[in-house]
Amino acid sequence: MPTLQQFRYLVAVADTLHFRRAAESVHVTQPTLSAQLRELEGKLGVQLVERSRSGVTLTPIGSEVAARARRVLRDVADITALARSGDDPLAGTVRVGVVGSLGSYFLPLVIPTLHEAYPKLKFYVREGIAADLLARLRDGALDVLFFPLPLAETGLVMAPLFHEPLLVVVPTEHPLASSAIVDRAALAGETVMTLEAGHRLHDTVADLVAETGAELSLDYEGTSLDTLRQMVATGLGLSILPALYIRSEVARESLVTARPLSEPMPGRDIGMVWRETAAQCGAYEELARSIRSALRQEAPEVRVID
Repeated sequence: MPTLQQFRYLVAVADTLHFRRAAESVHVTQPTLSAQLRELEGKLGVQLVERSRSGVTLTPIGSEVAARARRVLRDVADITALARSGDDPLAGTVRVGVVGSLGSYFLPLVIPTLHEAYPKLKFYVREGIAADLLARLRDGALDVLFFPLPLAETGLVMAPLFHEPLLVVVPTEHPLASSAIVDRAALAGETVMTLEAGHRLHDTVADLVAETGAELSLDYEGTSLDTLRQMVATGLGLSILPALYIRSEVARESLVTARPLSEPMPGRDIGMVWRETAAQCGAYEELARSIRSALRQEAPEVRVID
């Protein structure tokens, strides 16, 4: 029978498509990993990995076995967590995924309060785009996500946390900067830049652009909120950015100005997401309540959702 360790080695190779990096990720030597993969192939009677001078690829059956191995490893991790659930569930490391347009501006607001309430709690944080984070959550590589809602996914618990307004950011000398509130109709004909496709914020801004008659810039898409702010400052166009980012980076900026849009004001809902099968569901619910409490004290820019 295959061993869990052999499944871990196969998944590492599937993730990296490189024997040395795969071996480093599971803390074994490359010869050990290679030998264990050959033994796994012998036990299963099929070739899982194609080895060549140009690199490593998985065979079609190898990709399927790796996908199922991920689920096995995830279930084993959940069983282990369930067995330990009598201990303090918020006294260890929680593997957190967060979209790049949120993490750097949201987590610093809540971590001090969480640390005071749960001094032994640690966050391992991974930023990424939506599809990658969801895949890692499903595979068990991440425990929870801080993520835009709603989600058309099954098998997940979604706990709403807050509603975050989106504001228009313009060069300080732009005519719209003189308005306390920018009429949505005033965006007609304006060039609006946003994050590249794959980010949920891209889709939200694209919908707003379509509604208002603005033009979505496809030539200049941002890789981060900071790059968008800098491009706005040079006059390439306008952008629509989240309130927590504006609080952190735009409010003290002299080259760009943020203004709210007229009703209906655009925004996004952010929630905490985890697997229904997770052993720590109760602990994650408690964590969500603590985060809402922290946001009420620290982030008046957002509306907490109970």
